[in-house]
Amino acid sequence: MDRKKLRNTLFLLVLLFLIIIGIGTYWRGLPVIDHNNNDNKPSRVKIGLSLATLQEERWKRDRDYLEEKVVECGGEFISLSANNDHNLQVRQVQYFVNNKVDVLIIIPQDLDRLAEAVEIAKRAGIKVISYDRLIRNADLDLYISFDSTKVGELMAKRLTEEVPSGRYVIINGPRTDHNCYLINQGYRNVLIPLIEKHKIEIVHEKWADNWLPEKAYATISQLLLDGVGFDAVLAANDGLASGAIEALSEWRLAGKIPVTGHDADLSACQRIIEGTQLMTVYKPIRQLAYRAAELAILLAENKEIKTNSQAVFNGKNYIPAEIITPISIDQTNINIVIEDDFHRLEDIYRNIPKPVKQL
Repeated sequence: MDRKKLRNTLFLLVLLFLIIIGIGTYWRGLPVIDHNNNDNKPSRVKIGLSLATLQEERWKRDRDYLEEKVVECGGEFISLSANNDHNLQVRQVQYFVNNKVDVLIIIPQDLDRLAEAVEIAKRAGIKVISYDRLIRNADLDLYISFDSTKVGELMAKRLTEEVPSGRYVIINGPRTDHNCYLINQGYRNVLIPLIEKHKIEIVHEKWADNWLPEKAYATISQLLLDGVGFDAVLAANDGLASGAIEALSEWRLAGKIPVTGHDADLSACQRIIEGTQLMTVYKPIRQLAYRAAELAILLAENKEIKTNSQAVFNGKNYIPAEIITPISIDQTNINIVIEDDFHRLEDIYRNIPKPVKQL
């Protein structure tokens, strides 16, 4: 090997040596990462929501408000809807188990049969909140809802003010929803004294499966076809009210026979302004959902929760309860839902012609 090649070889060896030393120095200056140590990485609380349905307008709001608050509190949120299918809702609980949620919020399709789903979740160490509708005979950690008996009382009270004597039709929600019994009890708290005085007569009562408006439509249509006279309709929610009013409109009776509802759906608020629906009951959903999310986070973190109501017995246990008061809404105070950002004024009055200013 000549001297030139020897020099080049020695130069390359020295350069390689320096590079190796430099790399070693660089790596020694970097922080050591221990991928097996997660002590400094607190896991996020994971909250699941199992919805019976998204059929009614309000349930989309509940879902969105719950997610908004859970995320704001630093948690993770996942939800599924069962489309009013009890068996599907039970099966979906396994999805929440597999996703290792800390707390499962359930809006049950069936008040009795969902105890099975609660048991599946509890066996997996998941805490369970019964939301808006009570699940009976189940080991729940919390029940949060509106005062449904009060909802029924508000509807009946406003209707009896409008029609203090006459023949009433009652269209309840489904028998699978615990709230329907509470709403019905609220009706009767107001109506029974008037029935006993022979001022009011219940000429027909129907329980509508899955809160389907077509059930209310069919009931009212059949009564009218059969020549059954009536003066007022207690419809248990705005969806049922819409079905009843549709049937009345076909006989040119919409607005002449008062109809109640509840949930303060946008279409119901529009009907109130138009005069075809007497009233609705507004339930501050944001308040309910935000509070449920806050309590869910506390449960997930194994912290003490404080509720504003007495415990509710569900057939198995006394369940800690958070109960929120509803508000009666008619033409005189429709501004409440606007001021609460529940609906926009321009949406409620969308189909109402604006008054022409006089010159």
